[in-house]
Amino acid sequence: MHLSIQPVLRLVAAAIAGLSLAGCSVMGLNFGMAQLSEKECMMRAMYFESNRSSAEGMLAVGTVVMNRLHDPRYPKSVCAVVGQKNQFAQGVLTRPMTDSGAVLAAQVADQVLAGARHPGVQNAQHFHTAGLRFPYNNMFYVLEAGGNEFYEKRSVR
Repeated sequence: MHLSIQPVLRLVAAAIAGLSLAGCSVMGLNFGMAQLSEKECMMRAMYFESNRSSAEGMLAVGTVVMNRLHDPRYPKSVCAVVGQKNQFAQGVLTRPMTDSGAVLAAQVADQVLAGARHPGVQNAQHFHTAGLRFPYNNMFYVLEAGGNEFYEKRSVR
């Protein structure tokens, strides 16, 4: 019996195409988790990146995610923005949320996805742990909230 490789290649190509269109899964792959919604991805970014007891800090993180979402240099879905390699906490889309901060994150995620923004974040697309300082002269700090410092990268004149 002789098998043609063409049907197998078509099947593999179809599977890869399906995975690449998979929305909010991690890099198009589903690692044993159900596909995440935009709200779940937003919740996870806020939960793992802010002081979990601070609605203000969560709102600030959510504002950064939305600022990136509306910038052509970043992906075009909340989950893709949050899932970008080396941009948010390691395992942000896969680690369990284990305390009451998840409830607050859900509430704030609803607000952010409905249009709420932290006014102090302005156009910032970056943040790091509060108290750290870096020697770059293009970092313009706009807010400290939820254990993070938020900043815009601007060209130096």
